Amino acid sequence: MPNYSYDHVHLISSDPIKAAEFYEKAFGAKRVNVATHSDGTTFAVLSLPGTKIIIGSPPHNERRTLQDSPQKYLGLEHWGIMTDNLDEAVRNLKVMGVQFVQEITRFPGLSIAYVMGPDNVLIEIMERK
Repeated sequence: MPNYSYDHVHLISSDPIKAAEFYEKAFGAKRVNVATHSDGTTFAVLSLPGTKIIIGSPPHNERRTLQDSPQKYLGLEHWGIMTDNLDEAVRNLKVMGVQFVQEITRFPGLSIAYVMGPDNVLIEIMERK
């Protein structure tokens, strides 16, 4: 079985910079990066001992419904866990009948997949090279 460990929490906020300032002030998180993507979404990446906090703006001002993807509302967007063998992890999860939202996507130095957990919690499974 692959080894797993916790990696990050990813939040969606109407004001990612203000939210980042809260985590900096309240918990001593350190700002690592702030970026605005071509679609206008803003992301702040914070470091907190033992984890990362990623705070992004929603891609559109859409209201949350039960049918919406977790990526469309404010609050927790997904949480990520690290594995040392994503291919094996995906095979194991599929055998278990876990629902995949996104199959393995590979980037330089990083591979990710998304699964839907209980209560429609989006979970990113990732492997860094």
